[in-house]
Amino acid sequence: MSQSADAATAQSIVIAAECLTKRFGKQEVVSSIDFSVLQGQCFGLLGPNGAGKTTTIKMILGQSPISYGSLQVFGRPMPENARWARKRIGVVPQNDNLDPDFTVVENLRVYGSYFGLRRGELDDRIEQLLTFFNLSDRANARVEQLSGGMKRRLIIARALINDPELIVLDEPTTGLDPQVRHMIWARLRELKQSGKTLLLTTHYMEEAERLCDTLVIIDYGQILANGSPAELIRRYVEPEVLELRGPSGDLQLALAVQPQADGGPACRFETIGDTVYCYTDDTQTLARLFPDMPGVSRLQRPANLEDVFLTITGRDLRE
Repeated sequence: MSQSADAATAQSIVIAAECLTKRFGKQEVVSSIDFSVLQGQCFGLLGPNGAGKTTTIKMILGQSPISYGSLQVFGRPMPENARWARKRIGVVPQNDNLDPDFTVVENLRVYGSYFGLRRGELDDRIEQLLTFFNLSDRANARVEQLSGGMKRRLIIARALINDPELIVLDEPTTGLDPQVRHMIWARLRELKQSGKTLLLTTHYMEEAERLCDTLVIIDYGQILANGSPAELIRRYVEPEVLELRGPSGDLQLALAVQPQADGGPACRFETIGDTVYCYTDDTQTLARLFPDMPGVSRLQRPANLEDVFLTITGRDLRE
């Protein structure tokens, strides 16, 4: 590869981590992870609570020093260049942290002033963002007068006030109703199409599957899987799932049919509470091998990213 090609490739990498490690005392909470985020893509960082996601984001933002390895953002090492990088980053925190004493416009104006934007430029930017997030009619409303969905849209708008190249979204739609969630997804897709780079953490696997071009699943500080959602589904689970739900005794009776023994398709069973998940290549044939039972309901569906996540990280509760 030529030097010019190498330079073009390097310029397209927004975040590059190699052997990235973070220790707190003797505890290693991020353990020698490697990943890169390309310009214009949505990159997902998924994992259970305590997996190391928040610590990784803090290192990316220059808020936490690195114990070992290297981390570059926009081609410069972190955290030495944190102040410079933050001018090019927008951050959507998990928790609402709007100023309750200010109106919608005042929240945006005060935050925009931190980036040294001129008054006319800032006013134009605010007007654009209020339109983009359907908040124009609430411009002079106080934060306490906003619904949860409006507050969340305002927080995302605030993160865009400096026209950032990289947008870090930490659980951006937690607690929102489906209508607001879909609206935010649409806006995030528009931002990506305009060339913005998104770094997303979420516990909504549907959200990750819809938005992410590529993602990593991290647990106990280590990357367990990486790839596009479609690649991970093909790699880690069967393509179809038959869910059987009902009293455990009825389910055990249904499973006694032994589909494979009757020439049925191969399947893998997982029992969680009152539900049995049957992973297979052919749910149509498999479903016909189970008897109809009054207490047992069934659902046939394609495998999804949540199946992958639970297969890789397990189904035990995390506190």
